[in-house]
Amino acid sequence: MERRIEETQSTVPGRQRPHFRFEDLEIWQLARVLAVKFHKLADELDKRRLYRYAEQLRAAGLSLTNNIAEGSGSTHAQEFKQYLNISRRSLFEDTRCLWFLNRLD
Repeated sequence: MERRIEETQSTVPGRQRPHFRFEDLEIWQLARVLAVKFHKLADELDKRRLYRYAEQLRAAGLSLTNNIAEGSGSTHAQEFKQYLNISRRSLFEDTRCLWFLNRLD
């Protein structure tokens, strides 16, 4: 696996930030979209006082992107696969939570 860090524009004027390999991975980009959607849904669940479900969606959604990012830093393909598997299981966790919430309505 190749390791690279490129300097790219930061959101802070005049500052650079590193560019990480995981940001180029399609799976991370898809997970990021899902994580944002789960977080927005969690905000709505908080309004309905479904706090435990909201927190679960946020945590598992964040785990999607975090595990892909963390695993991409590995120098061993097998270790990266393990992190991808953890991320996949977090998606199943979110799916189960959504399944249950759908039956509450």
